[in-house]
Order: sequence, then structure tokens, then C-alpha cells
Amino acid sequence: MDAQVRGVCFKTGPPRRLGVELEWLVHDPAEPRTPVSPGRLSAAFAAVRELPLRSALTFEPGGQLELSSPPADSLSACAGQAASDLALVRSALRARGLALAGHGLDPWNPPRRLLTAPRYRAMEAYFDRAGPDGRSMMCATASVQVCVDAGFEEPGPLGHGRRWRLAHLLGPVLVAAFANSPLRRGAPTGWRSTRQALWTALDPGRSRAPAEGPDPRAAWAAYALDAPVMCIRREDAPWEVPPDGLTLREWTAGGGHRPPGRDDVAYHLTTLFPPVRPHGHLELRMIDAQPGDDGWTVPLAVTAALFDDPAASEDVYRALKPLSDTAGPDPAPGNPLWLRAARDGLTDPGLREAAGVCFAAARAALPRLGAPGAVRDAVADFADRYVARGRCPADDLLDPHPPRPGAAGKENRP
Repeated sequence: MDAQVRGVCFKTGPPRRLGVELEWLVHDPAEPRTPVSPGRLSAAFAAVRELPLRSALTFEPGGQLELSSPPADSLSACAGQAASDLALVRSALRARGLALAGHGLDPWNPPRRLLTAPRYRAMEAYFDRAGPDGRSMMCATASVQVCVDAGFEEPGPLGHGRRWRLAHLLGPVLVAAFANSPLRRGAPTGWRSTRQALWTALDPGRSRAPAEGPDPRAAWAAYALDAPVMCIRREDAPWEVPPDGLTLREWTAGGGHRPPGRDDVAYHLTTLFPPVRPHGHLELRMIDAQPGDDGWTVPLAVTAALFDDPAASEDVYRALKPLSDTAGPDPAPGNPLWLRAARDGLTDPGLREAAGVCFAAARAALPRLGAPGAVRDAVADFADRYVARGRCPADDLLDPHPPRPGAAGKENRP
């Protein structure tokens, strides 16, 4: 089992490919605060399934739409493919009076599960044991997930060990800069990224980062084996939600009603949700969905530049290490640094300074990576509008709302 986990999750080699997974809420722009009926969503999604998309199309339990771009050899190709597919999807939805909404968390409506597949029934039952946060995560959140190659086997700025560490150093800066989920049922929650706060509150055995160590593959394998098993699949019966705390390691040692096979291990890996997930490549999962038609291009471009340009990668790695010293011993996302990022965004002085360094390095690197002018302009506009002013997209949504008494400095639950 250990060898399977290591081999599947880290595929080393030249870092040349890039991908992006875009999750969206779907709403009626004429009535954005009213949930779209299941029948209307089903009809719209049936039309979207008929489109000639190059991206993989999936739907999340609450009716969120996700496009996963094919691996691309450049930022230009990745952004272009995703934008082309999004244009087709938007046109199909527009014809049915619907639109995509870029929010990290539905700002108005409570979560509701629309999909009834055994996976989602079991997932809901598993998370319900700890409270309502799991349903909100499943059914009311959306993100931009950037996927980068794991990197070379050898050490160095583009080696897999350095890139794994860089992803975790960069994570809180990405949370803070792109926080875009401050509202829940129309009211401020006390967090700029309520979506990230939900992940923080959720089942630490599958949502925290692995322990740090010299070999990320060994750390990830130990993490996966010690993570709780969410469900045991069955062919002709509801999937079993095992007793609370049964780990994959315990299952392989004889727990559960049957021994796990290779497919069970592979499935278990899909139920782990740390902020950085090795999936052959590295999947950065901490970025809220972004506003506007092309807001998603900014986190994609910034992340690609900081990972794939050696000079930018080295500069940012060195600059972010002092900030990481404020994180404390607890793993992400439950340590003080990540909590400040989700709660305060770029109003936190340390995160604002770090974001300035990251955006400056990315802007210098993007021409070297052949980024299109429109993408470079979008990054520059975001840096001027938000980073230079210590703001993030969540602040635009918070501007009409006066601060809640006593909210500042509190680590509220969402």
C-alpha cells in the first residue's frame, strides 16, 4: 500500500505542464438570491454535456459546475483552452437564463445536495457526524485549483522537494490575496475566505497538511495511511461509512468487513483534501473562485510564474521562509498564519508584504514564460487594485457591510 501511494501521487520529471480546475456556482442573474430549481439545472446541465469541450466536465454535489483543463505545455495554452471552453458553457447557460457565479461560498443560499450518487450519500453521512460544515463544503463552495508538475527528482528550485515546500509556503499568500467568500446567507461571517475556514474546521485527518519532512513522498504515504476511511464501497448496497476513526492502515491490518484492494486505495486518495494534494502533479486547492469572467486567470498566472520560472521560484521561496516562521508548529491550514490569511486577507501586514513580493516576481516572470498580454495586464490590474492597497476581492463584497462589533481579531467559526 505504501509503495502504491508513493508511486501514484508523485510523478517526477521536468516541470513543463500546467492545468486549472475551475469550479463555479450556477445562478439566475435575474434572481441571484433564489436557488435555481433542480429541474432547471438538470436541463441546463444536459445541454452543457453536449458541448464539444476539451476540458473535463463534472458537477459537484450542490450543482456547482467544474471544468478541468487538459494538461497544457504553456500558460498561454492552458488559459486559452479553459477560456474557450468557458465561453461555450456560458453561451449554453445564457440561452437558458443562467450564468456562472465566481464566489468561494454561495453568499445567499444554504447548502443543498442535488446529486444522489453513492459517493455523495456516504460523504454527507460521514461529515454529518461532526456537524454542518461538511455539507457547506460539498454543496456551496467553489474554487480555482491550479495544477503544476511535481518537478525533478533532483534537488534545486525545480526539484519536487522544493516545489512541495514552495506550495505550502505560498498557500497562505494565495488564500489571503484571492479570498472571495466573506458572506453567508447575506451577512458577513468574520472571515474573508469562509470557504477556507470551512476546510480548516473540517475533519483534520483529511484536510490538514502532512507533517513536514525531508521526503514529501514518505510524509504523504504516512498521511494517507493514517487518514480516516470515509467509506467502503459496495456493489449492490449503500456504501458503508465505517466506525469513526478507522484508518487505511487499520483497514489493511484487518479492520472493515473486507480487505482493501488497489482500487480502494486509489479511491481513498480522492477523499483526502489537504491544501496541497499530490495527484501525480501538485494540486493547489486553497484559492477561492474569483469574480468576473476572467478573474480566474490571475491566480493561474501568478502560480504558474512562481513555480515554473526558476528565478521567480527561488526569489519567492527565500522571501516567504521568514513569514512561515509565524505559522507555529501546527500543520496547515489550522495554524495561526493560515487562519490570519483566511480571516484578515491582505489587511494582515505580513501577508500584504509577502503578496507584494510574489506579484512583483510573477509580473517579472510572465514575459519570460510567454504569457499573453491580456493575462499580464490582468495580473497588473489585480496587483494595483488589490495587493498594493492591502485588499482582496472579499473586501469589495464587505464594503456595503459595516464591521460587526467585536469581530476584529476573533477566530470565529464560519
